[in-house]
Amino acid sequence: MTQLSVNVNKVAVLRNSRGGNDPDVVRAAMTCLRAGAHGITVHPRPDQRHIRADDVYALSELTRQHGVEFNIEGNPFAPPREGYPGLLPLCEQTRPAQVTLVPDGDGQLTSDHGFDFSRDGQRLRPLIATLKDYGCRVSLFVDAGNADIAQAAVLGADRIELYTGPYAEAFARGTTETVVAQFADAARRAQAAGLGVNAGHDLSQANLHYFLAQVPDVLEVSIGHALIGEALYEGLETTIGNYLAITAQSTPAAAG
Repeated sequence: MTQLSVNVNKVAVLRNSRGGNDPDVVRAAMTCLRAGAHGITVHPRPDQRHIRADDVYALSELTRQHGVEFNIEGNPFAPPREGYPGLLPLCEQTRPAQVTLVPDGDGQLTSDHGFDFSRDGQRLRPLIATLKDYGCRVSLFVDAGNADIAQAAVLGADRIELYTGPYAEAFARGTTETVVAQFADAARRAQAAGLGVNAGHDLSQANLHYFLAQVPDVLEVSIGHALIGEALYEGLETTIGNYLAITAQSTPAAAG
């Protein structure tokens, strides 16, 4: 079935709004794992708006102890600054199972587009090689409409992560047919190139089942914002259980 990786950034946002360590990001992640989540995702940003370097180290240890996937997202081109050593140094120190490279900037409220391989490909290639030397699986954040998705394999990536924001918007409008067909086509093109397919951004209990039913062989979904919001009403363990019931209905190919 499709694996569920829970993004705990929003827990860190709430903590940082008051300082201190409440709510505790590690405790929240442990609750997710106890409820059956297959992994934990974080997206440390240079401005430290949510997940910080110390969280990355602590969550790396937690996921290692539980034998589950740790997925670190981030912009490999963002330079280090005080409190943020840079994405590759963080990965070198923690050796996550997966690194998802995302072309975001400080000015973005959230990740809202994938890589342009014609512009960024040659800069990505050596960074991907370095991350794979660290023993990490590498996934690249891409738009479903990217005609060059197969280029991710040429650059050395193992997977892509489809940016699902446009799908979620179309689902909310009730106009999913054309958009989800584009995502299904993108997944097939990636798989034909030997790439595994992940997906994430604005996926929720409301729209996830239809997405997985229409887009073939999605290996992993990374969900944070909607899941944490839903957990405010339903509780974290119940919410995780609801997502696992949805992903259990999918039948992706073997992970790569």
